[in-house]
Amino acid sequence: MPRKPTCILIDDDSVLRGVMSSILRSADIDVLAESAHADNVIELVKQHHPRLVMLDINLPERSGLELLPEILKLDPPPKVVMVTAEATVDRVRTALGSGAAGFVVKPFTPAKLLAAVGHALGLDH
Repeated sequence: MPRKPTCILIDDDSVLRGVMSSILRSADIDVLAESAHADNVIELVKQHHPRLVMLDINLPERSGLELLPEILKLDPPPKVVMVTAEATVDRVRTALGSGAAGFVVKPFTPAKLLAAVGHALGLDH
């Protein structure tokens, strides 16, 4: 029996993290950890080994776009879906070109979030 997909949520908006967590759990995805800060992202990924990281671009300490290559160097590398309210063409291009598995624009519907996650994890058959 395959293991449930696992995820870490990184977003400085606690309300949004709660919404994402609820949506993901409703789709039988385990949310292993949440953080509002860029500082501990690498440590959380090393500790929990999630299949997926939902990563906000605009974090207080650093850009999620700066963190993306560092996350993808970890072994095993998780899939990363970028989350932002400011989806410019350059940002999307940079994120996808740097290895992001998907992109979610705030505000989003549960269906859009789950579609991006499903695509990133290969769950959309």
